[in-house]
Amino acid sequence: MVITRLPPAIFLTGPTASGKTSLAMQIAAEFPVDIVSVDAAQVYRGLDIGTAKPNLEERTRFPHRLIDICEPSEIYSAADFRVDALRAMQEITAAGRIPLLVGGTLFYFRALEKGLPDLPAADPELRKSLLHDADTHGWDVLYERLRSLDPERAKRIHPNDPQRILRALEIIHLSGKTASGFRDFEAEPLPYEPIKIQLYPNDRTWLHARINRRFQEMLDQGFLDEAQQLFLKPGLHPDLPSMRTVGYRQAGLYLSKKINYDALINLATTATRQLAKRQLTWMRGEQGAERFDCSAEPNLFSRIREILFARLRQ
Repeated sequence: MVITRLPPAIFLTGPTASGKTSLAMQIAAEFPVDIVSVDAAQVYRGLDIGTAKPNLEERTRFPHRLIDICEPSEIYSAADFRVDALRAMQEITAAGRIPLLVGGTLFYFRALEKGLPDLPAADPELRKSLLHDADTHGWDVLYERLRSLDPERAKRIHPNDPQRILRALEIIHLSGKTASGFRDFEAEPLPYEPIKIQLYPNDRTWLHARINRRFQEMLDQGFLDEAQQLFLKPGLHPDLPSMRTVGYRQAGLYLSKKINYDALINLATTATRQLAKRQLTWMRGEQGAERFDCSAEPNLFSRIREILFARLRQ
């Protein structure tokens, strides 16, 4: 029997502000890889500073696929990502190179590797109505609504994860079925052998300091001007998923004079820390990953380089 080895793909994950982008470019400088972004916010054009996109010089030297592929007025889903990512990976492999997927949208990685059930497509009007309910009554009310309609799904969603709460309720309204009812499905296997690398800081103080410092750097780089230009564009409003991205949502409150500057910094950094906590919780359940404590490892890249050399020679 002839055993055909699947082509390799590198999955580099980590919480926000853990140094994924910098590490990805170090890898790209030494290995025949092409980078594919796995970030639900960096797909949007114009969301640059606030999503910590690689700058123009970095992207010229190390092109990143799936950045700036849609307008912020559009809704981009995990299903869209899976189609786009597989196409990009196939093109990279056909060119004799290795896909390096890097980002912090862990559900996108799961969708890519495990597949997705045939869920109903997003409905802009329904989503607008649900977002209005959230703004009027609060996300805790929508979470309780989900708990009453789909308790199994609610157990697997954090009360501070509005995007997943929204999608679970949307599925119920559109299909008459709960998201849990779509779990049994046959997914096509991923035609790659993933090499999973996790940046996992055990020192949360280190990560929180990086989050605080990075947001201040974003402000210094003109983040508020960027956010203001976005909110002035026709068709863009605070209810869109792009504008509810961490940082932009808080900037919208500041620009509309609902909070002051100190509250902006506090709310944005707090929301970012909450995002990082959810990412770390998700990462703990990941099987088969090589985990590195980026808050304490003095020779991080050297160790990762050794593992990649060994795995890619197999």
